Amino acid sequence: MNFEGKVINILGDSITEGSGVSDIENCRYDNRLKELLGLKAVNNYGIGGTRLAHQIVPSEKPRYDQCFCGRAYETDKNADAVIVYGGVNDYLHGDAPIGAEGDKTPATFYGAVYFLMNFLKENYPEKPIIFMAPAHCYRVDYGHDYEPSTNYKKKPDALPLKGYVDIIEQTGAKMGIPVLSLYDKLGIDPNKREDTEKYTTDGLHFNDLGHKFIAELLADFLKAL
Repeated sequence: MNFEGKVINILGDSITEGSGVSDIENCRYDNRLKELLGLKAVNNYGIGGTRLAHQIVPSEKPRYDQCFCGRAYETDKNADAVIVYGGVNDYLHGDAPIGAEGDKTPATFYGAVYFLMNFLKENYPEKPIIFMAPAHCYRVDYGHDYEPSTNYKKKPDALPLKGYVDIIEQTGAKMGIPVLSLYDKLGIDPNKREDTEKYTTDGLHFNDLGHKFIAELLADFLKAL
């Protein structure tokens, strides 16, 4: 698909906001994507700490509780395409339960993914909607991503990160929404110390080189749609 001259909304968390990037204008993945695809503009809706699902108990920082589902109402409805990149904070410290397939409200992770995809399909008819599932991560305070997060807020049904990725992919397949799984496709795994040091600032947030890889992978994915 040709995106030259188009406007894209990107709804995301701290990675989309640019945490870890030394030069946001030139190195953050959305701005790199703009150059790679010849976009007219990218509307960046990244807010650090935010989750797809609602938070049951308010966070210490109210800003973190501006969930994707609520913020989707505030995005530019004239944009030509929408990209959603999130889910890692649901895995790390979100306290909404996983729920079950068939949930349709943001009170669970299953429900939040469905709600957001359905909302975007209804509000951006005939326009491309793309989800990016989270990449691998490792933080000492949360543990390795192949295990459920050790954060005290997590519910007993919490899953390893791959479980959240699978829910996004499975729901996307049912809703007809393409999903780019950074978990499987990015080739960066901060569970390995060398990848943490080379591509991230802390095992979660990508540095300039990590953002370059995300932008290039995303650009190729969009061109192939």
